[in-house]
Amino acid sequence: MALRVPKANNIQLFKEGYKQVSGIDEAVLRNIEAVSELSDTVRTSFGPNGRNKLIINHLSKLFVTSDAATILREIEVVHPAAKLLVMASQAQEAEMGDATNFVLIFAGELLKKAEHLLVMGLHPSEVIQGYELALAKALKELENLNAHTVPTPPTLDSLTIALRPAIASKQYGSEDTLSSLVAEAALIVMPSKPSNFNVDNVRVVKILGGNISSSRVVRGMVFGRETEGIIKNLEKAKVAVYTCGIDIAQTETKGTVLLKNADQLLNFSTGEEKHMEKILKEIADSGVKMIVAGAGVGELALHYLDRLNIAVLKVLSKFDLRRLCRVVGATPLARLGAPTSEEAGYVDVMETTEIGSDRVTVLRQEKGETTKTATIVLRGATTNLLDDLERAVDDGVNVIKALVKEGRMVPGAGATELELARRVEAYGAGLRGLNQHAVRRYATALEVVVNTLAENAGLQTSEVVSRLYALHADRGPSWGVDIEGENNGTVDATEAQIFDSLAAKAWAIRLATEAAVSVLRVDSIIMSKPAGGPKIPQQQGGQDWDED
Repeated sequence: MALRVPKANNIQLFKEGYKQVSGIDEAVLRNIEAVSELSDTVRTSFGPNGRNKLIINHLSKLFVTSDAATILREIEVVHPAAKLLVMASQAQEAEMGDATNFVLIFAGELLKKAEHLLVMGLHPSEVIQGYELALAKALKELENLNAHTVPTPPTLDSLTIALRPAIASKQYGSEDTLSSLVAEAALIVMPSKPSNFNVDNVRVVKILGGNISSSRVVRGMVFGRETEGIIKNLEKAKVAVYTCGIDIAQTETKGTVLLKNADQLLNFSTGEEKHMEKILKEIADSGVKMIVAGAGVGELALHYLDRLNIAVLKVLSKFDLRRLCRVVGATPLARLGAPTSEEAGYVDVMETTEIGSDRVTVLRQEKGETTKTATIVLRGATTNLLDDLERAVDDGVNVIKALVKEGRMVPGAGATELELARRVEAYGAGLRGLNQHAVRRYATALEVVVNTLAENAGLQTSEVVSRLYALHADRGPSWGVDIEGENNGTVDATEAQIFDSLAAKAWAIRLATEAAVSVLRVDSIIMSKPAGGPKIPQQQGGQDWDED
């Protein structure tokens, strides 16, 4: 008689409502499938010929853009593995401000290649080990591909060349105009030590109408409204900034006043007027020639300010008010009164000018490094176009921020990725053990940049890749994809002055690999029960029992 071993049934490990999936098929391959879907979504937006995505977010706001950072910010990704890629892309956006799409498509391609190896029987740890070896080799080889260096201090021409490829990937056809505008604005605010460059000193103002060729750079801060009073221009003026409204103070509690005759009514209003006049006279006596208000300006206050020849500008955005305080060197005051010498600011020129059909106010500082500000005034036919132009400018300014810290640049147009693929493939072929398969798959995944650029340009992908491999073997590592299809779809990136930031490329490769490895390390997904009870369907008609 066989000995019967008792078997435990229905082990309750988690609370009711938890969901758990584990194993290669259930967890790893499903994660790879979700990540691949996200990667394929943004892949068609990569490069100068990338297509736009039309996104309507949860607030019903419309976005038409090919910028991966904006796409990810506005869509709500809920899959946990795909969120890892989104976080890697956001880290790239925060660190470098560019190459966010590259992180997504490269990480997605790495996981697609890993899927084949896992199905063939390799263990995830062997794939991870191979990917980490390949990453170390790729970063080491990347250091040797320096093709151009931005001089210190940078010049207008050198910055324009460096910016053109980054802006062309967002606004192909307008890259020359935009890159020269961004370079000019950056040089205006460039400190004596370029590594201290602050991206917040380059502002953007969007004015509807005209076209992109009408855009220009203005030295100083530009506000899309004119001053409130009759004073429109000032020079060398003392400035006071108030976060409160400039008006007669309202009582905190409601009160009733009984007026018995006309004299009492006149005296009642006269007292308030004299109080307001006294406060504004004190401000004028302190030497203030301009007031910036963070809230409304009353008609009575405006009347006295015009009599005292004080200009009034209303800035309703607290962020713009904070920047303006930094530009003029003022302290924002929460109470209405004469500022002290430490609290008051100073502006060299305040002028109201006309751009297109809009009246704008410009605050300009002629000297002083700490208060330098430049504003790019963008013109365009539609709001969506202006928003997209602003995103391209923002990418360009972030590229400059990276370049003043690390000026080395590598060949663009996919040339660097293809050369790294060649060198990592040769490295993997010389390895022993199962991880060599992962290293070689990593090399194949690097080809995704060339494949995507050629695919989005409508070229024959396999022909372009094989032709580029031959050119890299014969002529050197600077050959990339010509998206205009000339010269059989190939171009010498160094000769055509198409460069990418070495630091941004290194960060993107590192973050994409780390995101892919993080997904491969997962072997089980445990999801708790969502908070809140079941949603009660609304009754159609019937009696409302709360009315009784």
